[in-house]
Amino acid sequence: MKQSIPEQFVLGAASSAWQTEGWSGKKEDQDSYLDSWYKNETFVWHEGYGPAVATNFMENYQEDIDHMKEIGLTHYRTSINWARFFTDYENLIVDESYAQHISDMIDALIEANVEPMLCLEHYEMPAQLQEKYDGWSSKQVVDLFVEYAKIAFDRFGDRVKQWFVFNEPVVVQTRVYLDAIRWPHEQNTKKWMQWNHHKVLATAKVTKAFRESGREGRIGTILNPEVTYARSSSEADQKAAHLFDLFYNRVFLDPAVKGTYPDELIDLLKQHDILFDHDEEELQLIMENTVDFLGINLYFPKRVQAPKHEWNKETPFHPEMYYNSFDLPGRRMNKSRGWEIYPKLMYDMAMRIKDEYDNIPWLITENGMGIEQEERFMNDAGEVQDDYRIDFIGEHISWLLKAVEEGSSCEGYMLWAFTDCVSPMNAFKNRYGLVRIELDEQRTRKLKKSGSWYKELIQSRTLVQSDAEIK
Repeated sequence: MKQSIPEQFVLGAASSAWQTEGWSGKKEDQDSYLDSWYKNETFVWHEGYGPAVATNFMENYQEDIDHMKEIGLTHYRTSINWARFFTDYENLIVDESYAQHISDMIDALIEANVEPMLCLEHYEMPAQLQEKYDGWSSKQVVDLFVEYAKIAFDRFGDRVKQWFVFNEPVVVQTRVYLDAIRWPHEQNTKKWMQWNHHKVLATAKVTKAFRESGREGRIGTILNPEVTYARSSSEADQKAAHLFDLFYNRVFLDPAVKGTYPDELIDLLKQHDILFDHDEEELQLIMENTVDFLGINLYFPKRVQAPKHEWNKETPFHPEMYYNSFDLPGRRMNKSRGWEIYPKLMYDMAMRIKDEYDNIPWLITENGMGIEQEERFMNDAGEVQDDYRIDFIGEHISWLLKAVEEGSSCEGYMLWAFTDCVSPMNAFKNRYGLVRIELDEQRTRKLKKSGSWYKELIQSRTLVQSDAEIK
């Protein structure tokens, strides 16, 4: 089966500042939350690799952009490292050498005919603000973030036309304050919800600031809604899926697009005494400043069932009170990552946005396949033969194209990631890139087979899939 790819359909790739840059040129007091976590718990990062060197993008960015040009990448999405952008976060003194790096990178992308898309925060909360204000617990941090955004728009808005406020704003506080599985391991469900709200509020305030700047372009945010499937048609399982979706997905989707939190969610937060502190002025601001478009990160489905046991009332409230995870028998797996492979989630997410969120413009900003020990698949020329990645990308894009044919507003697909890069804790254990990064001193780069395939896909605008791929 052949599918034509619309001419304006994005075929890009993504990464982030902290996962690529390394610490070259970073000042000691410019740690981000990720830097602090790595310094405090180096042992949890696979083989000790972390953001210290990463892919050394600070020095190697031109080589990566040359590969982007070779492939014909249409767009590249990365972030500005907020922690490195200033030497003084409260007096807003810009680190001019880092700002120049961002400017030079933007110019190089444009020169290569690759459109830059910039995200303002990809887990890069400055450690100083975390320590002084308890991070996103504080409205002072919200206001400082808005001022940072204004400066970024002023510095780069003449060339960057597509902006994102956050990448996956639910993740850090979920891992730290809800699940307590990441440093500093503080279980505090109320704080989890306060961070959620302040990021929703920051999204609205930054969106307002962008529009008031008069800059050409648009602004959105990148969410990672887990496409949720109930184990069965039973009322109990359906309720479990509904409540999972409410706590983890709609908590950001609804205010970003509809301008309001779901009433049912607010009622549950009150019931469990974890309602975030807020006032009516904040809710009005959220209502009046919804985003222009969405980035959606999708990797795997979330399958749930009704809880099997009564909740332990001695433990702090957790949404798991309402659901258990469920593993589908016979599911396809990426065994390296422990994730189910289910390409139809692309179509299902597309139809949900179409039917429930006014078909707001959106695109896939992350999707990919991380594999361990890819050196196993090198040929004699040293090229990784990653046919598994080619198949994975093709299947997911195929379902997106089907959704577009049925009226979805999906604008494109961005692979995670352009090069192999550092991931939280997994470091370089799982490789995601079209370009392989060797862990030598130079961080030597080499195109994988998937890079050549992606190049052909971009040039031909035709996806060839077997008839069996879409069922």
